[in-house]
Amino acid sequence: MRQQLRTIHGGSTVAQLYISAFKNHPDKLAIVGNNVQLTYRELEQKSYQFARLLKEKGLQRQDTIAFLVGNRAEAIVGIIAAQILGLKSVSLHPMASEDDHCFVLEDASVKALIVDSSRFTERGLAIKNRALIPLVLSLDDSEIGPGLIDQVALISAEEISVGDDPTEITKLSYTGGTTGRSKGILHSHRTVVTMIVYMLATYEWPEQIRYLVTTPISHAAGGLLLPTFLRGGTVYLMEKYDTPNFLRMVQEHAINFSFLVPTQIYGLIDYEDQKAYDLSSLELILYGASPIAPSRLQQAIQKIGPVFGQLYGQAEAPMKITYLSKQDHDSSRPHLFRSCGKVVAGNQVKLLDQDCKEVPLGEIGELCVRGPLIMEGYLNRPDENEKVFKGDWLHTGDMARKDAEGYFYIVDRVKDMIITGGFNVYPSEVENCLANHPSVAMSAVIGVPDEKWGEKVTAVVVLKPGVHATEAEVIQYVTEQKGVVNAPKSVLFEIELPLTALGKIDKKTIRTKYWTGSERQVG
Repeated sequence: MRQQLRTIHGGSTVAQLYISAFKNHPDKLAIVGNNVQLTYRELEQKSYQFARLLKEKGLQRQDTIAFLVGNRAEAIVGIIAAQILGLKSVSLHPMASEDDHCFVLEDASVKALIVDSSRFTERGLAIKNRALIPLVLSLDDSEIGPGLIDQVALISAEEISVGDDPTEITKLSYTGGTTGRSKGILHSHRTVVTMIVYMLATYEWPEQIRYLVTTPISHAAGGLLLPTFLRGGTVYLMEKYDTPNFLRMVQEHAINFSFLVPTQIYGLIDYEDQKAYDLSSLELILYGASPIAPSRLQQAIQKIGPVFGQLYGQAEAPMKITYLSKQDHDSSRPHLFRSCGKVVAGNQVKLLDQDCKEVPLGEIGELCVRGPLIMEGYLNRPDENEKVFKGDWLHTGDMARKDAEGYFYIVDRVKDMIITGGFNVYPSEVENCLANHPSVAMSAVIGVPDEKWGEKVTAVVVLKPGVHATEAEVIQYVTEQKGVVNAPKSVLFEIELPLTALGKIDKKTIRTKYWTGSERQVG
């Protein structure tokens, strides 16, 4: 009886959601980008054609396919086709090394890799020459091989019956590998469909969405494609982000929705000619992926408008653990600018100590989650699964506190916390303090090994153009604002900070640089 009820109750799959969007909005414009425009009907037909081609190449349901692609309409078609065929899909990080790419391909037992040869021909050839996987395919004609795009045009666009098993794995996401070899995160259709439903229920969507994609579709920006399609919106693609082009596209296409990371927001509000563009069409800018300085967020609201919403999640519980709404971005309640919002309905969230006991209200604990949003687990990592699911909770690795109104405040990553002289220092709090310094444009705070302190609080600072500050001035400023424990022991000035492909400050690279030279930094 229980098995029968499971069959009757069933559950949606990602492919079913895509097809629902196609059928509900056939004549609307779905995608604009790379000199390509596709209606929903055209997107559906091309997705069926692509799926048939992949089947002809020998791919079968629950095989694993990988993508190394840019923000192209044809890449989106391929990603949808993989869902229609019932494949497991994994996106390779566009900035990762060849060895990291090959590790993922082997770890995930990938059967085929699709390469965007307009950007990644050299890497595709290198992987093909290693002969690690059966198929390396190219979107366009290239040295890798004949282009899939031309081949697709010759294939039937007849509809394909899609799978209806929500327990199948639909996606593998790989962690960044900042604490060792990256781990493959297994997502069934349950996880992805839950994420989509939570998004549709929670975000303050424009009536007719015009979504400008500014970061790689392989990451968070790609997660917003399907909910946009379900609401009949149009996706506009930027191949590579830059501030002037973003402003131009918002004005030209009356963009009303986008996703940005904090460094992109900083660039917008610091751009001298920003006022020359009409941004009045913007209704919702979601941001996340890394902490934002509250003072800079206030500047963004003043310059761009009350259009911001903050999402918080992680690859193991994607994008929708908590949400800070547009309404909560309220200058009369500035303390909320430090918050990541309230729990999204459907999730259970508690702050736990090392013994998996809930900490008292207002105290710091590890943010832990339960609910249908959670991953199935890590691929081939039973020991890691035991750790991350300790006490039957997903342990996010984020330290946070909760206030009496139910708002959560991320203090820092467990692994980023600095222990100096026996005291805990949370880098994000120091970075938020530095963001208020009139001369500081951006900063990254790390712990550097030190014989005396264990770890020395070190601030790597980028100054605003045309201004000057000394190490002593910066240290004194933090001392006055946050106390001597949080004050940097050293300040290092740089012209710019390294960023990941997603626009986040790359603390792994910063640590490598200054840990390697830590002996030279000891005063």
